[in-house]
Amino acid sequence: MEKSLVILKPDTVHRGLIGQVLARIEQRGLQITALKMTLLSQSTLDEHYGHLVSKPFYPEIVEYMTMGPVVCLIVEGDNAVSAMRQLCGATDPAQANMGTIRADFATTIRFNLIHASDSVENAEAEVSRFFKGDEICSYERKIIA
Repeated sequence: MEKSLVILKPDTVHRGLIGQVLARIEQRGLQITALKMTLLSQSTLDEHYGHLVSKPFYPEIVEYMTMGPVVCLIVEGDNAVSAMRQLCGATDPAQANMGTIRADFATTIRFNLIHASDSVENAEAEVSRFFKGDEICSYERKIIA
């Protein structure tokens, strides 16, 4: 099973959209195998967004991602990385397809609600950055009556 890291950014938390976003992920058929709310540190952000640290807009990213708690999760499923990218929609909500999380809920490109891994390789690195092995709960879905 493929894994993807997902981060529900501070605007998702502040606007009370956690449940709606999680429901969409599960409705897409992806399985949530880890979930936690946390505050991100500067060092974690520098590592996670290492490719953007030298950009002039990077301080705005840090300000945004530290304005409150985030919810980090791991989703698993067939083609989980591409499925999550499709579900999220384009980074700019004005360019996102209708029915995607960003088109339906995000307000601006700066406040775009959600991060999802962009490749299987990055997903592996991101999952290990945000979760320890004992925080991941793999399981088989069962119908419980």
